[in-house]
Amino acid sequence: MIRFVLDTNVVVSIALPGSRLQPLVEAWQGGRCRLLLSTEIFEEYLRVLTYPRFQLSSEDVRRTLERELRPYAEPVRVTSRINVVDADPSDNKFLACAVDGDADWIVTGDRHLLRLSPFRGIRIGSPAQFLDSV
Repeated sequence: MIRFVLDTNVVVSIALPGSRLQPLVEAWQGGRCRLLLSTEIFEEYLRVLTYPRFQLSSEDVRRTLERELRPYAEPVRVTSRINVVDADPSDNKFLACAVDGDADWIVTGDRHLLRLSPFRGIRIGSPAQFLDSV
């Protein structure tokens, strides 16, 4: 089974009304792939989804995190310290989770991460590229 990490920008896209990423949600909820999630990443999801500019209600945030993501995610205890993204060091947590969770993919729209593909054998690509592989 394909194991993957979701970057925050993809989670925001999933949470926004009218998201075209429902097939991605259906892929992990249907058991076609395994979502990996660290505590640090979950905390970033929560923080970013509550930014006023996204205008998400508390119910939208709860639905995304507690109904669509967390019940299907495999927790990853991150012990690796990776520091390869100098332009945006906060992106390193996705690489560390992917390495420690033995991921096959990081799904992102972030150019800093996309430039690294592949990273230690982990593919990094867009939601559309990922969906083509599951």
